[in-house]
Amino acid sequence: MARRRKGRAGKAVAGAAIALAAAGAVAAALGFDPRTFFKESEAEATQETPATAEVAVQTLTETVSVSGDLGYGDALDMACLLNGTLTGLPSAGDVLGRGDVLYSVDDQPVVLMYGSLPAYRALAVGAEGADVEQLEKNLEQLGYDGFTVDDEFTDATAEAVEAWQEDLGIEETGRVDLGRVVFAPDQIRVDTVDPQLGAMAQGTVFTYTGLDKVVTVEVELDDQELVVVGDPVTITLPDGTEATGTVTDSETAVTEEQNGGENEDVTYLEVTVAADDAAVFDALDQASVDVGFAGDSAADVLTVPVEALLGLAEGGYGVEVVNGDTTEIVAVDTGLFADGYVEVSGEGLEAGQSVVVPS
Repeated sequence: MARRRKGRAGKAVAGAAIALAAAGAVAAALGFDPRTFFKESEAEATQETPATAEVAVQTLTETVSVSGDLGYGDALDMACLLNGTLTGLPSAGDVLGRGDVLYSVDDQPVVLMYGSLPAYRALAVGAEGADVEQLEKNLEQLGYDGFTVDDEFTDATAEAVEAWQEDLGIEETGRVDLGRVVFAPDQIRVDTVDPQLGAMAQGTVFTYTGLDKVVTVEVELDDQELVVVGDPVTITLPDGTEATGTVTDSETAVTEEQNGGENEDVTYLEVTVAADDAAVFDALDQASVDVGFAGDSAADVLTVPVEALLGLAEGGYGVEVVNGDTTEIVAVDTGLFADGYVEVSGEGLEAGQSVVVPS
């Protein structure tokens, strides 16, 4: 009986060999090499080998993301110090620089000049001070000369002022009346214009901002430790593009919110963030963006990709550690999660080991 079984087995093998030979002949006739089938099968088997990652020591820093608004920052009031009727106004969005007319009162222009010191008095021969020097620097930049840029308003300064007044088409007095010039640190962008032509020239004529776009973020007081002026942040644009930025300002603000039918004051931090490369905002006007602040940090800890974590039946997490041709599930305690990695610790877990990352 045993021999009969062997005979049948031998016949089956022989038959298989004949069939394989016949199949090979047919394949050859058709231009197909059967060896490629086995090569493809081996390649598929290789592709099924699980992906791994190394257990690494690194410092993790949590990123706390807060939604913010891209714009031009807080708008400032452009006040009028002259009496009369508004006869000329800019339009929202206008960009004005040194020497440009801001608005007109009784058909007389009010001019923008650069400086950090607000105008607070009329300037004429005999005046001395930082505001005189500020005025003279502007006259020089506008192309007027014949005077020394210092803190003294001399006859030579008055002559330059007269030349400037002539070019403006106003009375050549050699004196700069209070309200005729407005000083700002740099170019301005007109934000809103409320008065209409013919209105009395009193109070705010328009609001304005700088030209640089910034992100304004409202941060709850519970998270105020995240905000440090000068610290780096990440900025995520609406299309997902990431850019680096810096916290440039932080102020406490109060808003009124309704809670249960009653109004209550809510205090928060109004944080201003500027992009390190302002060009990243060129294609955007106003938009909602996310700002990532550095949160908690864990230094020199064992980490694995978050995808390597396995949920254990008994609860908690584990990782599948590769040991040669075998693997072993090791239970781990998790710590900080950041940038796609997680802090882990577990018995026998060491830096340099490989863990399976499920696909």
